[in-house]
Amino acid sequence: MKIWGLTGKRKQKEPTRLDFIQTDMHSHLLPGIDDGVADMAQALDTIRHLHALGYDRLITTPHILNDYYPNTPEIILGKLKEVQDAVAEAQLPVTIEAAAEYFLDETFLDKLNGTEQILTFGKPKYLLFETGFMNEPILLNEGIFQMTIKGYQPVLAHPERYIYLSGKTKILEEIVEKGVLLQVNILSFTGYYSEGVKKMSEKLLDMGLISFLGTDCHGPRHVDALHELGQLKSYKKIQQLKLLNNSL
Repeated sequence: MKIWGLTGKRKQKEPTRLDFIQTDMHSHLLPGIDDGVADMAQALDTIRHLHALGYDRLITTPHILNDYYPNTPEIILGKLKEVQDAVAEAQLPVTIEAAAEYFLDETFLDKLNGTEQILTFGKPKYLLFETGFMNEPILLNEGIFQMTIKGYQPVLAHPERYIYLSGKTKILEEIVEKGVLLQVNILSFTGYYSEGVKKMSEKLLDMGLISFLGTDCHGPRHVDALHELGQLKSYKKIQQLKLLNNSL
């Protein structure tokens, strides 16, 4: 299979198959509303390549981050309809849905306690949230509590990437004990982000703490890197995970 090269040229490589995951629940495929795909052409090309990897359903999750990406349910669902129409016109056999990746801050807590629709996925109302990368958020425990009492199932996005959690699996175990599920980025296993992130993802894999795997795909560069997964020693172990992706 010919895939993207980092220079934009095509190169030959053995493909990775991700059929065992079935549904991706973390990506940025709605053009022009966050740091994901830039336009509809790139969105369709990315979706086409994700389908070639084995995905038949994509739940894309644009950022909702106050001043940077002040997306609303209306913006996200409106853009989703545009992508769905484009996918249908292109006759791509992929189901596209949308939730959101919420940044944990006071604005998010206000949304939880307000009247605005909260975008979730799955029947348990899985709510994907992220935090800052450097420092442990002071609102972490309050956020988890508020999500839970409001009837949502908290899902922490890519915990292996947070600097404040690096090597601190005990904290993650405590977070899981509070009812939070962990979503790890597939690319973390390839060393795409850093060697430290790779080691952390492998540790979470060995500890059995991973409930979801997500591509966190922002466009062509990430699809290209996904093909590295099949070359890893951990690939077979990843395939044996009992993921909640398959129950969506």
